[in-house]
Amino acid sequence: MNEVLNTPVKGEQVLSAFDFDGTLTYHDSFVPFLRFAFGNRLFAMRLLRMIPATTSFLLGKISRNDLKEKLITVYLTGAKEEWVAERAEAFCDASWQRLMRPLGLVSVASEVEQKAIVTICSASPELVLKPFAKKLGIALIGTRLQSVDGVLTGEIDGTNCRCEQKVLRLEAQYGPLNQYTLRAWGDTQGDEQLLGAAQEPHWREFHALWRRKRPLDVCLREEL
Repeated sequence: MNEVLNTPVKGEQVLSAFDFDGTLTYHDSFVPFLRFAFGNRLFAMRLLRMIPATTSFLLGKISRNDLKEKLITVYLTGAKEEWVAERAEAFCDASWQRLMRPLGLVSVASEVEQKAIVTICSASPELVLKPFAKKLGIALIGTRLQSVDGVLTGEIDGTNCRCEQKVLRLEAQYGPLNQYTLRAWGDTQGDEQLLGAAQEPHWREFHALWRRKRPLDVCLREEL
């Protein structure tokens, strides 16, 4: 990385935002969490209800957002928020070693050590990722799940936290991003707006070299 890019503008606070799934982890975490939380049998039974939505997604008839919302509806409608939180804690403990990328953990620790404001910024549900953020000792921005009297409705509260929503959620929590030196890490199209807003974008930095072929379009790097 260019040495100049690694030097914050004098007097500016560094804000470091890490995507979670595929960036800090080897793969998606939400579906494995659902399998862990519900057990193989119940997970498989409910997965059958996902076939129409999955088919529609593969045919381009619905968006990734629509597919995630259906997944949340099928598995989490009527689930107690407290139970999901407990299962998330257990999932974090059980999966940490095989799920997390060592280089990603080192990078997070380095940002914390440098006194940056460090946060996960993910499309996965905040309720599922809270134990991971807590263990890393950093903040969390993710997709919120709607809850009434402690019971999940199966709906997303607001908008799925991906694409431009990542930038908007960062601004909502930390204020205008132009007051920071923004560092961002991501690995999919859902991270491109976040990477484009950063002075220091990191594309698939923790992946094998052959996985880093797709370059970040520098035209995306604009002040938001």
